[in-house]
Amino acid sequence: MRLICPLRLNRQSLTALRPSHTRYHLPCYRNYITSHAAEQGIYDVVIVGGGPAGLSLASALRSSSVTSGLRVALVEGMDLEPLKHWKPELGTYSNRVSSLTPGSVGFFTDIGVWNHVRRDRVQAYNGMQVWDGVSGSQISFSADLQDNANTIAYMCENNNLVSSLLSRIGELGAGIEIMDKTRVENITFGEDNGGLDLRSWPIVQVSSGKRLGARLLIGADGANSPVRTFADIETRGWDYGQHGVVATLKLEGDRAGEKTAYQRFLPKGPIAMLPLPGPYASLVWSTTPQNAVALKSLAPEDFAEMVNGAFRLNHVDIEYITSHLTSGLVEEVAWREKTSSFEESRVPARVVGVQDKSIASFPLKMRHADSYISERVALIGDAAHSIHPLAGQGLNQGIGDVRSLIKTVEYAIEHGQDIGSVLSLEPYYSEQYFKNHLMLGVVDKLHKLYGTASAPVVAVRSLGLDAVNAFGGLKKFIMERAAGK
Repeated sequence: MRLICPLRLNRQSLTALRPSHTRYHLPCYRNYITSHAAEQGIYDVVIVGGGPAGLSLASALRSSSVTSGLRVALVEGMDLEPLKHWKPELGTYSNRVSSLTPGSVGFFTDIGVWNHVRRDRVQAYNGMQVWDGVSGSQISFSADLQDNANTIAYMCENNNLVSSLLSRIGELGAGIEIMDKTRVENITFGEDNGGLDLRSWPIVQVSSGKRLGARLLIGADGANSPVRTFADIETRGWDYGQHGVVATLKLEGDRAGEKTAYQRFLPKGPIAMLPLPGPYASLVWSTTPQNAVALKSLAPEDFAEMVNGAFRLNHVDIEYITSHLTSGLVEEVAWREKTSSFEESRVPARVVGVQDKSIASFPLKMRHADSYISERVALIGDAAHSIHPLAGQGLNQGIGDVRSLIKTVEYAIEHGQDIGSVLSLEPYYSEQYFKNHLMLGVVDKLHKLYGTASAPVVAVRSLGLDAVNAFGGLKKFIMERAAGK
């Protein structure tokens, strides 16, 4: 058990670190950490991780009038410079795409990020078709079911979002020190040097040789979070024994303009096709590691035809083809389609091409940290939770973490609290943990429910799906929860 020691200061250091207002009940401070203390490598907030979650938090801290005076450092191992000047080729899209809910987009709008997003590379969709790959039972969602909304979600490349966040941070000016191409080598507690007692403060040792003292250390550093390890926070969960196969697809001309998302639940995992601008779409196909390897080894034309078949053929045919055939799939799928029963209007447009080098895969897992906070530490995004991609909620959960944490830090500052104390951070944990745990649980149960072709299970789940589809009020409730309302 760690003993948490208060920060002990001598008279000179206390003067240097004291906020500019001596009346601590006032809502605004000029700074928590002054330039004198900053010279010693001390920051109010140190964010480890420069992905969408970490950059969103940095941008939100700088955008808020309450937190804009905080001294913030962000550490990222990758080179962020190319994304500051991101210029993608016309007609090509990254295979790393996220489905952003209206709630997430509203947050980005509030902090001034959405103005920097390249809208020509963002695709809104207002319909979604989901069906059982064994029984054919289906449920459809429409944006019309929501109050004052005409969009279910927005498809946005992660590169587009990161580039926009960097642009916004640059626009806001000084106040955030971004240390990219910099690795975290070690995190320890500080020492009492007689002037500053930093024994309860995390000290981040980075590859440049700097030591960063953090009043509040943020772990936005992914599923294998070093910050979470330092805080001695355990995670619970399991691997699904599946891989998610992703690719960027080109669709047939006649129906390429459709902006509807499609998802079919197959016994080996769901397959989803999500619309991108123009005649393009993003694929996420959850399947076994063996099938993932087989799919990635296919020629582009065979891969495209396999995706077409996955939305049209009987699940037994799909499993046979992926397990036994490595070529000639165009003819095989066409032949089997003749004996398959499906409505062309209920399935997505046909795939006619696959973007070069866009096919990839990644292992799927579910993880949830036992806590999101400890003394002077808070976790956000994948450092706190990892979810199956079937509901498209991964990044939205991370943005929800950021929104909640910002409110928590603002409240602490306005009430003269230490932003790094467990007491100050408790509202963030209380608000987000149960909400995220509920979403993780629902998605995990859906995965297990649809991961079998057992006749009794298929019958029960099909009855339930048809029942939900018949009640507009229930579908509206589901959509609002997924949208973050």
